[in-house]
Amino acid sequence: MEIMIYLAIAIVAFGGGVLTGRVLLRQLLKQQEVAAQSKVKKILKDAENNAEILKKNKLLEAKEKFLQMKADHEQEINQKNIAISQRENTLKQKEQSLNQKLENQTRKEQELDNLKKKLEQQTEIVVKKQEEVETIKNQHIKELETIAGLSAEEAKTQLETNLKEEARTNAMAQIKDIVDEAKMTAAKEAKKVVIQTIQRTATESAIENTVSIFNIENDEIKGRIIGREGRNIRALEAATGIEIIVDDTPEAIILSGFDPVRREIARLALHRLVTDGRIHPARIEEVVAKTQKQIEEEIIEIGERTVIDLGIHGLHPELIRMVGRMRYRSSYGQNLLQHSREVANFCATMASELGLNAKLAKRAGLLHDIGKVPDDNPELPHAILGMQLAEKYKEHPEVCNAIGAHHDEIEMTSMISPIIQACDAISGARPGARREVVESYIRRLKELESLALSYPGVEKTFAIQAGRELRVVVESEKISDAQSEILAADISNRIQTEMTYPGQIKVTVIRETRSVAYAK
Repeated sequence: MEIMIYLAIAIVAFGGGVLTGRVLLRQLLKQQEVAAQSKVKKILKDAENNAEILKKNKLLEAKEKFLQMKADHEQEINQKNIAISQRENTLKQKEQSLNQKLENQTRKEQELDNLKKKLEQQTEIVVKKQEEVETIKNQHIKELETIAGLSAEEAKTQLETNLKEEARTNAMAQIKDIVDEAKMTAAKEAKKVVIQTIQRTATESAIENTVSIFNIENDEIKGRIIGREGRNIRALEAATGIEIIVDDTPEAIILSGFDPVRREIARLALHRLVTDGRIHPARIEEVVAKTQKQIEEEIIEIGERTVIDLGIHGLHPELIRMVGRMRYRSSYGQNLLQHSREVANFCATMASELGLNAKLAKRAGLLHDIGKVPDDNPELPHAILGMQLAEKYKEHPEVCNAIGAHHDEIEMTSMISPIIQACDAISGARPGARREVVESYIRRLKELESLALSYPGVEKTFAIQAGRELRVVVESEKISDAQSEILAADISNRIQTEMTYPGQIKVTVIRETRSVAYAK
């Protein structure tokens, strides 16, 4: 019972507490709501105050910016106005200047018109006076022609001829003085270099270049070489391209042909056939083929040995082979390889004496006649063909130019080129270097003498020193001393352009005056 009472009391107390709490909570919520509303009103009021202040500040900034822009605009307008004023002043000044120039131009035109009128008047006066002078001149010329017995054109022609002859004589005299002076200063050193070059190089004499003689022991072997009805000789000639001459000469057979390589192949093949004893067409073809192969190997070996002896490095293999083929070529009886070796040594010596590149000079000297070796392109000069071969195998440009220019086929562009030309002339012009056919030798001498005799005033001509000097005797009454100089130069120039010859030809004009009196 007590528990129920306590329980009821507790329930009543709990209910009262709940009601009290609700009342208190409602009051608290009302107070908070009132406080929040007042706080919101305060925030709104503060925001309105701040917005008003911000609005005023922005208005002030806008006014200041507007005033600044207005001031800048007014300043810019003022500057433009000032510039416009300055331009207007400049234009006014230019206009005044142009007006002044126009006035001056007008005044000058008037002055020129006046001057033109005066000049026209003076020109008329001058023309009249010139006509009078021409009339007087023509009268004087007629009087002079009557007195002298010559027309004006004849007198003019005679005067021009005399002046030309006098000028030519004076020019030749000056040329002679200059040449003599140059010879006095340069001849000594040039002779020294050339003599030292020649003295330091050994030389050989000319050799045969069209025939080879094959010696045999007896006529029995000659008959075996001929074969039945000459079949062996025909087979050998067909295989080698060499003419085999079997005559009454005892113990000898002549091999004739202009190709030294073919002659050497034929000679070696004959030697092998005679030594072996088996001589018939099949054997001949076999031996000739083997001999050709051997000669090609020897050609390469000769070329390699030559470049090693001369100390030349880096030469193309094809050029080495061509150098070897020079051994079987000749020019005027002079062996081409020996001539090229000789020129190479000459060039190296001369280049050393002159302080130039001796290696390049020796290389160009060895290759200068390489254009004589190939059998193709015969229409090209050998100097041009040699230059093209050197360019093909990547030789130095100075070497190529020296090869092409050693006979003046092209222009010389390096100091080595004239050295090659000089050394080639030295090697070919020395006594015993070359052998010429008698007929061509005699014909060349006659052509030299006939060429000089074709000039008026020439009395006699003599080709001496094996055709290396031409002496011309002139008539003293028709040719003067000055004209002798001109005649020598004309003959030498004509020889250079019309004739072909090795080395150089000296032209000497001799004029002799004799005075004769008799005592009675």
